[in-house]
Amino acid sequence: MSKTDLREAAITLLIGAVGAVLAAFLSFPAPYLLGPALLLTIASFAGLKLSVPDWMRNICFVIVGITMGTSMTPEVIDAAKTWPASFLLLIPAVMLIFYAGYFVLLKTFGYDRQTAMLAASPGHLSFIISLGVDSRCDVVTVSIIQSVRVLALTLTVPFIVDFLGLVSSEPPVVLGDMALPVLAAAIVASAAIGFVFLKLKFPAALLLGGVVVSISTHVTGFVHGGVPAWITTPVYVVLGCMIGSRFSGISIMALRTAFFAGVVVTLLVTVAAGAISLFVSWLTGVPLNAVLIAFAPGGLETMAAMAVMMHVDAAYVGSHHVLRLLFLSAFMPLVTRRNRMKE
Repeated sequence: MSKTDLREAAITLLIGAVGAVLAAFLSFPAPYLLGPALLLTIASFAGLKLSVPDWMRNICFVIVGITMGTSMTPEVIDAAKTWPASFLLLIPAVMLIFYAGYFVLLKTFGYDRQTAMLAASPGHLSFIISLGVDSRCDVVTVSIIQSVRVLALTLTVPFIVDFLGLVSSEPPVVLGDMALPVLAAAIVASAAIGFVFLKLKFPAALLLGGVVVSISTHVTGFVHGGVPAWITTPVYVVLGCMIGSRFSGISIMALRTAFFAGVVVTLLVTVAAGAISLFVSWLTGVPLNAVLIAFAPGGLETMAAMAVMMHVDAAYVGSHHVLRLLFLSAFMPLVTRRNRMKE
């Protein structure tokens, strides 16, 4: 890393830490994620150059995956019998959210079809940007609208869950901490499997590596305990920094229309996801807090971390977001290819 990169990272993490402390002091829900995201967004709009190093981001993804896997208890496995109905409803929900956003961007904001389609995708940001580069669309607009979606859902979902009184007062299972040598071995194994998943082009590959290692070792009883809070708390802060720094370096002129479009689309998809979540919770009996976070089209790593922080079934949430990304991996190239053939 150059001195400039180190300085940007240090400033980013310092602002993020301040945001986390302020959010915790103000009793925000999920404060270590929400506080840094909010304060760094403000700093980005103020013109500061902000960034999170890739290696730090990757380590955080692995640890979030391990943390998710520690929640896989016999009770969770038993509850998973009700999940297939929820999985079946997720696909039409994703398509409904996609087409609602697409028509708003196309008809209300006047974007071309390709830009509107890619900007309306409910997730898979890096994959969507790569599709945009290969097609005739406004990649800057797509990235801004997609970033607004991730940021807005990160900021609003905890408040919605908190406002509705759906935050569990205690974690479902109180775990002791993993021994540090065991945790270190789990991180190394998770990273190794994660890089294999990267080669296979799996979505959220490093996070999935952590999930696979953690679930396999906890279900078999080979490993006991969770990731210590003194590790997970900084991880959540870094994830918040990553979200908040997305707007760094983007000009105000480029932001103006696309930011407003992103807000409108995000509001629309949030209402749609909320209505769908109510139905899914009623039909399956899965707690509404878990369904809300599972069906919110935010970033997988962010929503998974939020589930852990808010004491929601992280296995349920994570599995639904993985399914959403897998579906989008097949669906989005198909619809954009058909659109190019029509043009």
